[in-house]
Amino acid sequence: MSVNTQKTQAVVVIGAGIGGLTAAIALAAKKIPVVVLERHAHPGGKMRQLFVAGQGIDAGPTVFTMRWVFENLFASAGLEFSEHLRLDKADLLARHSWQDSDSLDLFTELDQSMQAISEFAGSSEADNYLRFAQKTREVFKTLDHSFMRAQRPNPIALSLQGGLSGIIDMAKTQPFVTLWNSLSKDFNDPRLRQLFARYATYCGSSPFKAPATLMLIAHVEKAGVWMVQGGMHTLARTLANTLELLGGEIRYGTGVAGLDIDNEQITSVQLENGESLPTKAVIFNGDTQALATGLLGEPARQACTSRTEASLSAVTHCQYAKTRGYPLAHHTIFFGNDYTDEFEAIFERSGLTENPTVYVCAQDRSGSADTAIADGQHERLFSLVNAPARALSDAERAQAIERMQSTLTSQGLKIDDEQGQSIVTGPSQFGRLFPASDGALYGRPTHGWMGSFKRPGSRSAIQGLYLCGGSVHPGAGVPMASLSGQLAAESLCADGYAKPQS
Repeated sequence: MSVNTQKTQAVVVIGAGIGGLTAAIALAAKKIPVVVLERHAHPGGKMRQLFVAGQGIDAGPTVFTMRWVFENLFASAGLEFSEHLRLDKADLLARHSWQDSDSLDLFTELDQSMQAISEFAGSSEADNYLRFAQKTREVFKTLDHSFMRAQRPNPIALSLQGGLSGIIDMAKTQPFVTLWNSLSKDFNDPRLRQLFARYATYCGSSPFKAPATLMLIAHVEKAGVWMVQGGMHTLARTLANTLELLGGEIRYGTGVAGLDIDNEQITSVQLENGESLPTKAVIFNGDTQALATGLLGEPARQACTSRTEASLSAVTHCQYAKTRGYPLAHHTIFFGNDYTDEFEAIFERSGLTENPTVYVCAQDRSGSADTAIADGQHERLFSLVNAPARALSDAERAQAIERMQSTLTSQGLKIDDEQGQSIVTGPSQFGRLFPASDGALYGRPTHGWMGSFKRPGSRSAIQGLYLCGGSVHPGAGVPMASLSGQLAAESLCADGYAKPQS
């Protein structure tokens, strides 16, 4: 009896972001050899952690939703997600603040949110919110399996797959109406329109250009927001540990110099240290612009097209300080006074608005409405304003922080007695962290009715090269990136590039 002693070539995953880790776990669950290459010293990609005064602060995604995406992933490997990561469901989704206005809390419980809206804007607006919640639920139901969990659907097939009822359901998602215009019919109070329009920024877009379809994000949050014990970066480490538990390998501090491609087929991956990894299958978990601009070699340019418009970037501020004057929740949004100018400044003038909206994540506060910090106690703060995806000068970055502080101060929040050196990150820093992104944090923006279909799917134009991550279908955000990783693994296996090992 002959024995094949040749070692099976592993699938190579480039990047240990959420998409790459998910793809690797999906493969390892099928006993397919897989190795993940990560240029940084830790997993997570944009789900990163920074330290101020010895305190770890989540400096990337801060909202965890759609936990079923990860439950299904772990179940495919015979594991129970809840045994590997501790989650606490938040009662309070977010607190919303405006200058010269009361604040508004939204909750996971519909009745609580309706009561809060009634007290904030009147009973008729509470009724409008009920209709809006029902509409967003239906939009999510229509697009869940047909779009988000599907391999790069096209608009015609998406509309026709359910027959006449499918066409009617797709029409109800309002792909030809902007989110802002749709909300103008849903709510009379401009503050509520501003509140729900903000969901466009979750995928790096302007609510004045994004389709109303993005209203489904409102349902995703209402369906459940969880607090990750240990912070969001714990999720990334949990995924990395799970991959290694399943037999996968992660090589940190390992940069990729290029891809060897012969006759439009992947043959190997060249590392920055000079090593060559032979492989027939690669999953790329980076900004697709890195491929399209030739950063991984001239032959790899053909993998996908270059984008013509970039999504939002940001200026972020990590602090360990005392707060006073405003009762922060875990998630608090301080809205600026001119929402139109906020997005015109970024997408039309490539600049910064005078009165930006500021998101603050107070990471030592719980997910309940009555959360508080003891007097005199310092707390971990992560603040963010949207910015254009271009290099900002030092003066512009300082100006962004000044305007951020101005918005917070005008609405009553005082931050002082900072401990340690606070950390400011802008588009230039994000561009260095995530090569070829130019600081764009969400890939392409979802602008226009075709915006959702412009992202590349998991299959690239090069045989054996697959794509995943926030710049790939189904889009940006933690659960979307995870779904993209699972779709990439499914495509790779369906195309015969890897078979389960006994």
